[in-house]
Amino acid sequence: MFEYDPVLYSRILTTLTLAFHVIFATLGVGIPLMIAIAEWMGIKRNDPHYTLMARRWARGFIVTVAVGVVTGTAIVLQLSLLWPNFMRAAGHTIGLPMFMETFAFFFEAIFLGIYLYTWDRFKSKMKHFLLVIPIVIGATASAFFITTVNSFMNAPQGFEIVDGVLTNVSPLAAMFNPATPTKISHVIITCYLTAAFILGAIAALNILKGKNHVYHKKALHLTMVTGAIFAIGTAVIGDLSGKYLHEYQPEKLAAAEWHFETESEAPLILGGILTEDNEVRFALEIPYALSILAGGSTDTVVTGLNDFPADELPPLWIHYMFDLMVFIGMYLALVSMIFVFFNWKKNWNAFSRPLLWAVFAGGPLSMLAIQSGWFFAEVGRQPWILNGIMTVSEAATTSQHVDIMLLVFIILYTVLGITCVVVLRRMFKNNSVEHELEERGIVHHSKQEAN
Repeated sequence: MFEYDPVLYSRILTTLTLAFHVIFATLGVGIPLMIAIAEWMGIKRNDPHYTLMARRWARGFIVTVAVGVVTGTAIVLQLSLLWPNFMRAAGHTIGLPMFMETFAFFFEAIFLGIYLYTWDRFKSKMKHFLLVIPIVIGATASAFFITTVNSFMNAPQGFEIVDGVLTNVSPLAAMFNPATPTKISHVIITCYLTAAFILGAIAALNILKGKNHVYHKKALHLTMVTGAIFAIGTAVIGDLSGKYLHEYQPEKLAAAEWHFETESEAPLILGGILTEDNEVRFALEIPYALSILAGGSTDTVVTGLNDFPADELPPLWIHYMFDLMVFIGMYLALVSMIFVFFNWKKNWNAFSRPLLWAVFAGGPLSMLAIQSGWFFAEVGRQPWILNGIMTVSEAATTSQHVDIMLLVFIILYTVLGITCVVVLRRMFKNNSVEHELEERGIVHHSKQEAN
């Protein structure tokens, strides 16, 4: 007979909500920057193609913002309903960044409305461009503040514990904890990277369908150049994140790499299968790489899983989440840099079908990397909801109706997801690039190359 477990259902529902929300949150942070870059390019080069990119991307962005608001509200609701003990203990500690995240969103939303309404209403295009800057700032600030909450959960500080309650709270000390620099940097730049590849995948797909208008080629060139820059930045921050884990969450790093024995000159384990005897088979080992990742030297001693209490270890399948995130990051960097190089070499075809398919694949893969990264970040902290202080089971509700909530939210997210896809498809299918360009009197040059 199946035994009802409110903790399990709470975890499933929270996972479902976060996994669905992170799609729209990622686009919500990254796309405003891409809009700003496109509009700036249109002004700088006096090129209506880039200006049209900004217009079209902004229209699609509105739809994702609407869905993101609903899912974001659901997260706040579920924090109180599913994790009441956590909110009771730490709610006033994380209250400031959560309030600031809401303020940042309203700041962004206000300027987004003004930005959309004022297209073609200024004689100076630069004045309209200035309106997108607060949108970028608001979107990025929103990610900044909400990520400090997650950073606090990984490296809690800035309080005292009295009778199980966090008191004498210093909100700024709680927000700016050791996890904050790498966590925030990684989240923000991967949002930029993912947005670039999602938009690049759309452009690549249009070209693959035979739409060879220079607009699509310029869109692809813009997204891949920015994608290459963000991919390099992601790799640098990923290295710093490994060093943070080594110092503050060594058990998470050890679990990610299936590293059992404490030693220096530790190898990096990629892929493989873990046996019941904790032997790693069929894996690719990179000698000394884990020690270098952890401390920048082959002599760095990396603590193994055997040195931690068994009941405080995260599930070891997070190794695959870590590998997936890293592999996809390397793939995105390689594809974007190949495209940029081919486009720079005028005699090389950057728009060949194999490379276009590789770019297109990068779109969904980039979102998969975001999802695997969050799974690694959250599951890698288990069994703690507040690292070293409160476990997930201690924080969860004891309600007997979480399973009903789960069913309701599954239906809600299904409806939202289908509606979002249908609206976006109709929005752009019924108003093609070629049609808009013709309406605005922009000449079609199908053989012109993107600059």
